[in-house]
Amino acid sequence: MSEPVERARAVMAELAKRETVEVMVSFYGFALQEEDDTQVPVPFPEARDESWQRPLLSVFDKRLDFESAGHSHEATLVFGLWTAEPPLDDTECWEAQREAGIHSTSGALTVETVSGAGGGRVELGAADSSWTVRAYCSGRAEVARRAPVEVPEGVERYLVQLWPACV
Repeated sequence: MSEPVERARAVMAELAKRETVEVMVSFYGFALQEEDDTQVPVPFPEARDESWQRPLLSVFDKRLDFESAGHSHEATLVFGLWTAEPPLDDTECWEAQREAGIHSTSGALTVETVSGAGGGRVELGAADSSWTVRAYCSGRAEVARRAPVEVPEGVERYLVQLWPACV
Protein backbone atom coordinates (compact mmCIF):
# COMPACT_ATOMS: atom_id res chain seq x y z
CA MET A 1 0.00 0.00 0.00
CA SER A 2 1.32 3.46 -0.81
CA GLU A 3 2.50 5.76 1.97
CA PRO A 4 -0.15 8.50 1.33
CA VAL A 5 -2.95 5.91 1.47
CA GLU A 6 -1.52 4.44 4.68
CA ARG A 7 -1.25 7.92 6.22
CA ALA A 8 -4.83 8.82 5.21
CA ARG A 9 -6.16 5.59 6.70
CA ALA A 10 -4.26 6.19 9.96
CA VAL A 11 -5.65 9.73 10.24
CA MET A 12 -9.21 8.47 9.90
CA ALA A 13 -8.82 5.82 12.60
CA GLU A 14 -9.48 6.99 16.14
CA LEU A 15 -8.91 5.09 19.35
CA ALA A 16 -12.36 4.92 20.94
CA LYS A 17 -11.41 2.87 24.00
CA ARG A 18 -8.33 1.34 25.60
CA GLU A 19 -8.36 -1.13 28.45
CA THR A 20 -5.72 -3.22 30.18
CA VAL A 21 -6.49 -6.51 31.92
CA GLU A 22 -4.33 -9.13 33.59
CA VAL A 23 -4.93 -12.67 32.33
CA MET A 24 -4.08 -15.79 34.30
CA VAL A 25 -2.76 -17.92 31.47
CA SER A 26 -3.04 -21.65 32.07
CA PHE A 27 -2.15 -24.59 29.84
CA TYR A 28 -0.39 -22.22 27.41
CA GLY A 29 -3.37 -20.13 26.40
CA PHE A 30 -6.57 -18.15 26.72
CA ALA A 31 -9.36 -17.04 24.41
CA LEU A 32 -11.31 -13.99 23.38
CA GLN A 33 -14.87 -15.21 22.92
CA GLU A 34 -18.43 -13.98 22.33
CA GLU A 35 -19.88 -13.11 25.74
CA ASP A 36 -23.11 -15.07 25.10
CA ASP A 37 -21.54 -18.52 25.16
CA THR A 38 -24.80 -20.11 23.96
CA GLN A 39 -23.96 -18.49 20.58
CA VAL A 40 -20.47 -20.04 20.44
CA PRO A 41 -20.61 -23.35 18.54
CA VAL A 42 -17.37 -24.62 20.12
CA PRO A 43 -16.68 -22.82 23.43
CA PHE A 44 -13.15 -22.49 24.78
CA PRO A 45 -11.20 -24.70 25.44
CA GLU A 46 -12.93 -27.31 23.25
CA ALA A 47 -11.10 -28.24 20.00
CA ARG A 48 -8.05 -26.32 21.15
CA ASP A 49 -4.81 -26.98 19.24
CA GLU A 50 -2.72 -29.29 21.43
CA SER A 51 0.30 -29.49 19.13
CA TRP A 52 3.70 -28.11 20.13
CA GLN A 53 3.71 -25.80 17.10
CA ARG A 54 0.72 -23.65 18.04
CA PRO A 55 0.17 -20.40 16.15
CA LEU A 56 -0.22 -17.14 18.08
CA LEU A 57 -3.90 -17.04 17.15
CA SER A 58 -6.33 -19.82 16.19
CA VAL A 59 -9.68 -18.81 14.71
CA PHE A 60 -13.02 -20.41 15.56
CA ASP A 61 -16.59 -19.23 15.03
CA LYS A 62 -17.09 -16.37 17.58
CA ARG A 63 -13.83 -17.29 19.35
CA LEU A 64 -10.12 -16.54 19.01
CA ASP A 65 -7.58 -18.68 20.89
CA PHE A 66 -4.34 -17.01 21.95
CA GLU A 67 -1.39 -19.32 22.44
CA SER A 68 1.20 -18.41 25.02
CA ALA A 69 4.84 -19.42 25.29
CA GLY A 70 4.43 -20.21 28.98
CA HIS A 71 2.27 -22.83 30.72
CA SER A 72 1.09 -20.86 33.77
CA HIS A 73 1.66 -17.15 34.34
CA GLU A 74 -0.01 -13.76 34.42
CA ALA A 75 0.05 -11.93 31.08
CA THR A 76 -0.86 -8.33 30.37
CA LEU A 77 -3.53 -7.85 27.72
CA VAL A 78 -4.24 -4.41 26.26
CA PHE A 79 -7.36 -3.89 24.15
CA GLY A 80 -7.64 -0.99 21.77
CA LEU A 81 -11.07 -0.44 20.20
CA TRP A 82 -10.71 1.65 17.03
CA THR A 83 -13.21 3.39 14.73
CA ALA A 84 -11.33 2.17 11.61
CA GLU A 85 -8.17 0.22 10.80
CA PRO A 86 -5.39 1.63 12.99
CA PRO A 87 -1.76 1.99 11.98
CA LEU A 88 0.56 -0.90 12.80
CA ASP A 89 1.86 -0.64 16.33
CA ASP A 90 5.57 0.05 16.67
CA THR A 91 5.69 0.92 20.37
CA GLU A 92 7.76 -2.17 21.11
CA CYS A 93 9.52 -5.04 19.39
CA TRP A 94 6.72 -7.58 18.91
CA GLU A 95 7.75 -11.23 18.67
CA ALA A 96 4.53 -12.36 16.96
CA GLN A 97 1.63 -10.75 15.11
CA ARG A 98 -1.51 -12.01 13.37
CA GLU A 99 -4.82 -10.68 12.04
CA ALA A 100 -8.16 -12.44 12.18
CA GLY A 101 -11.85 -11.69 12.42
CA ILE A 102 -14.54 -12.30 15.01
CA HIS A 103 -18.31 -11.84 15.08
CA SER A 104 -20.18 -10.85 18.24
CA THR A 105 -23.93 -11.28 18.60
CA SER A 106 -24.11 -9.66 22.05
CA GLY A 107 -21.75 -6.75 21.42
CA ALA A 108 -19.25 -7.92 24.02
CA LEU A 109 -16.33 -10.34 24.20
CA THR A 110 -14.92 -12.05 27.28
CA VAL A 111 -11.47 -13.37 28.08
CA GLU A 112 -11.69 -17.10 28.82
CA THR A 113 -9.04 -19.29 30.44
CA VAL A 114 -8.71 -23.05 30.84
CA SER A 115 -8.72 -22.64 34.61
CA GLY A 116 -11.96 -20.68 34.39
CA ALA A 117 -10.50 -17.64 36.17
CA GLY A 118 -11.53 -15.34 33.33
CA GLY A 119 -9.74 -12.16 32.61
CA GLY A 120 -12.09 -9.42 31.66
CA ARG A 121 -14.65 -8.18 29.22
CA VAL A 122 -14.55 -5.95 26.15
CA GLU A 123 -17.66 -3.91 25.36
CA LEU A 124 -17.75 -3.42 21.58
CA GLY A 125 -20.65 -0.98 21.54
CA ALA A 126 -22.62 -2.75 18.80
CA ALA A 127 -24.54 -6.04 18.88
CA ASP A 128 -24.47 -8.40 15.91
CA SER A 129 -21.22 -6.93 14.62
CA SER A 130 -18.07 -8.22 12.92
CA TRP A 131 -14.62 -7.07 13.89
CA THR A 132 -11.12 -7.29 12.52
CA VAL A 133 -8.57 -8.16 15.16
CA ARG A 134 -4.84 -7.52 14.98
CA ALA A 135 -2.95 -9.26 17.78
CA TYR A 136 0.64 -8.68 18.84
CA CYS A 137 2.71 -10.42 21.48
CA SER A 138 6.05 -9.73 23.16
CA GLY A 139 7.90 -11.39 26.02
CA ARG A 140 7.39 -14.86 24.59
CA ALA A 141 11.02 -15.99 24.77
CA GLU A 142 11.40 -14.67 28.32
CA VAL A 143 8.18 -16.27 29.62
CA ALA A 144 9.16 -19.59 28.00
CA ARG A 145 12.48 -19.42 29.85
CA ARG A 146 11.00 -18.39 33.22
CA ALA A 147 7.64 -20.23 33.40
CA PRO A 148 9.08 -23.70 34.10
CA VAL A 149 10.65 -22.47 37.36
CA GLU A 150 8.32 -19.66 38.51
CA VAL A 151 4.97 -17.99 37.79
CA PRO A 152 6.00 -14.80 35.95
CA GLU A 153 3.78 -11.72 36.09
CA GLY A 154 3.50 -9.26 33.20
CA VAL A 155 6.41 -10.73 31.23
CA GLU A 156 4.33 -11.79 28.23
CA ARG A 157 2.34 -8.87 26.81
CA TYR A 158 -0.46 -8.83 24.25
CA LEU A 159 -1.88 -5.92 22.32
CA VAL A 160 -5.20 -6.49 20.58
CA GLN A 161 -6.48 -3.86 18.15
CA LEU A 162 -10.15 -4.25 17.15
CA TRP A 163 -12.01 -2.27 14.48
CA PRO A 164 -15.26 -2.76 12.56
CA ALA A 165 -14.84 -5.24 9.70
CA CYS A 166 -15.84 -4.24 6.20
CA VAL A 167 -18.90 -6.22 5.19
